Amino acid sequence: MSDTLMATYRRLPVTFERGEGAWLWDTEGKRYLDAITGIAVCGLGHAHPAVKAAICEQAGALVHTSNIYGIQQQQILGDNLTRLSGMDRVFFANSGAEANEAAIKIARLYGHRKGINNPAILVMENSFHGRTLATLSATGNRKVQAGFEPLVQGFVRVPFGDFDAIKEVAQNGASVVAVLVEPVQGEGGVNIPPADYLNSIRTLCDEQGWLMMLDEIQTGMGRTGRMFAHQHNGILPDVMTLAKGLGNGVPIGACLAKGAATEVLGPGSHGSTFGGNPLACRVGNAVIETLESENLVARAAALSERFLTGFQAAFQSNKSVTDIRASGLLIGIELDRPCTELVSQALNEGLLINVTADKVIRLLPPLILTDQETDQVIETVGTLVDNFLSASQPK
Repeated sequence: MSDTLMATYRRLPVTFERGEGAWLWDTEGKRYLDAITGIAVCGLGHAHPAVKAAICEQAGALVHTSNIYGIQQQQILGDNLTRLSGMDRVFFANSGAEANEAAIKIARLYGHRKGINNPAILVMENSFHGRTLATLSATGNRKVQAGFEPLVQGFVRVPFGDFDAIKEVAQNGASVVAVLVEPVQGEGGVNIPPADYLNSIRTLCDEQGWLMMLDEIQTGMGRTGRMFAHQHNGILPDVMTLAKGLGNGVPIGACLAKGAATEVLGPGSHGSTFGGNPLACRVGNAVIETLESENLVARAAALSERFLTGFQAAFQSNKSVTDIRASGLLIGIELDRPCTELVSQALNEGLLINVTADKVIRLLPPLILTDQETDQVIETVGTLVDNFLSASQPK
């Protein structure tokens, strides 16, 4: 590979040339079943006809003007997202990190307007919110923060899933103005909190006058079997961030707000040159139309059950598989030992997977996966894990 690129990734020895549905082909013509979809990005799979048509038609009409003018596709996408979510207003950006930056700025300005000089945001251990300096500081992973000090101040960290720890912060009178939390931690290891965790946070935020801010960048757009993961809990946040699946590969991020949070940002307080451009928003609208017309959110829930049943059967007698957990098509298989080499081994077998938190096989397959493709993923992962465990010892 070329050495003109900065070495920010340990790239696998493969380059993909084209894709269709759940499949990718490399430059040598080998076919791979994609069970990671660009890390939860291509929920509709590759080269989806609706996405292709939206890109081609919009590129032939108008790609960019500026946010100092009205943008029709942006308004349509804002209407679609608020209709689906129950939120009130949207700010469009180009990525999940940028969407979270907007949320952090909303929280800080909200706090200052309440007379709090040093407003703090409560965040979680093992979280991941992005790689800009502020979102890196909010992230609960010292490995990705190391070397970038001094980090941005104003974050209070507690264990994920531990509501008592959040209550303790509230009782200590800290200058917290918001809670930023992922409904399910993806990068942290597919960590699923107690069922009432988000409901408890919602109640406490109401009592304290805090903003409840949900990072749905990985869990949003149907990934968990509901359009947004918090809908499983029957609540509404004050701020929600989206990206990844919203553009099916075209860069776009969104920060949605409700109630008092909608009035915080005004002209001059935030902006984006490329955010919400006609091309990205046209694709976002095509993604939403396809999710709804093809009933893919319900499909994600059904596929999740098929995966869980299949993996439970495959690993029921294997004590080295310590846990199997899933929230829709966000699936984690935890082993009792580091297993990052499984990524390369799966690649050799024509399957794309991911390992996060050293010991967790993470699967993020497209919502358009067929039953046959689902069973193929289960069978291949099952064989790979059995062979790997037989050949390795726990560390």
